[in-house]
Amino acid sequence: MKQTGVDQGDAGAPLEPLDLADRGPVIPVVVIDHVEHAVPMARALLEGGVSVIEVTLRTPAALASIEAIARAVPETIVGAGTLRHAADVRSAHAAGARFAVSPGYSSAVVSACRTMALPLLPGVATASEVMRAADDGFRFLKFFPASAAGGPALLRAWASPFADIVFCPTGGIGIDNAPAWLALPNVEVVGGSWLTPADALAARDWPRLTRLAREASALRP
Repeated sequence: MKQTGVDQGDAGAPLEPLDLADRGPVIPVVVIDHVEHAVPMARALLEGGVSVIEVTLRTPAALASIEAIARAVPETIVGAGTLRHAADVRSAHAAGARFAVSPGYSSAVVSACRTMALPLLPGVATASEVMRAADDGFRFLKFFPASAAGGPALLRAWASPFADIVFCPTGGIGIDNAPAWLALPNVEVVGGSWLTPADALAARDWPRLTRLAREASALRP
């Protein structure tokens, strides 16, 4: 079963989750407390070469921020993260999210994403979850929490039994250890929160975000 795609209109062909990796080696995982930060943040990251953003549904401002980015910065592919329930999927889709990310593997989230034609990057942390996701047709998975769940050594061990699966590790990854993850044969892209530190957002230090984005964009081995 092929992973769900969605018609992106002016963006071209339907988006497949693995297409996100072609946009650069790092997907920022963003927590936004104030909607007014969303658009300048997205523009600052885009200036630094980062055109994919995952906005986590962890704050009341998240959905409005996704909608603002989708409308004002169409060059950026904005997705919704921390989707745990079918209702989260429906809300994210209505806000204009172009892809979804879940922290774990949920049949309800998978079903809702397929119903809404919203591409999903589902989370896994164990071999059993990888097998379950593969049975459902997924070949690109989020490995979370990456450092706590076994680090690069675990993904290296999975490379043989799961040779057809690639991963986006997220959790405990920063500029210093990202190259070690990206060097793994089954890692296409990493997720990280270091590109949008809370103090930089609070200070509206958009040039700092652009610098961090440029550093991240240069990480591809």
